[in-house]
Amino acid sequence: MVKINSKAPDFSEDAFINGDIKKISLSDYRGKWVVLFFYPADFTFVCPTELRELADNYEKFKRLNAEVISVSTDTAFVHKAWHDTSDSIKRIKFPMAADPARRITRSYDTLIEEEGLSLRATYLIDPEGYIKAYEFHNNDIGRSITEIMRKLQAAKFVSENSGKVCPMNWEPGKKSLTPESNLIGKI
Repeated sequence: MVKINSKAPDFSEDAFINGDIKKISLSDYRGKWVVLFFYPADFTFVCPTELRELADNYEKFKRLNAEVISVSTDTAFVHKAWHDTSDSIKRIKFPMAADPARRITRSYDTLIEEEGLSLRATYLIDPEGYIKAYEFHNNDIGRSITEIMRKLQAAKFVSENSGKVCPMNWEPGKKSLTPESNLIGKI
């Protein structure tokens, strides 16, 4: 199982991106934060609501030096067909990675073997390729893009501010903490 602060498993698979199908690798994005966004399947119900919200916030992620890559076990051709028919999916400008051989989903422990589908999962990977946060959801529960953005901002903050930590509900501009013995029992 992958763990926090472990190297994110690299992959090289086809992706649908900007009207084209091309091979992408996680290592192509070294030097950027990566939001790796696993979802069960194209042409479903909760997935397009999440992906539409992610697409609508894509520029905000890019301003944080982050790339978004969505992943499902569908082929890149199915991603294209969904893009061509769904108003929500037409908004997507980030790579939609295809994992029909289930290599990515297995390496990130998101695969539901008996269904051949991925769990809803999100990984935040730092510019050096290390996993800084992840979360898994039951496939019936959609994620909050606002919370993913907040976690990314917090991960960036502690990465850029050695010795600082972010308390509950921290957001940019709010007070962080410096763990010191004089704070013990006073928070």
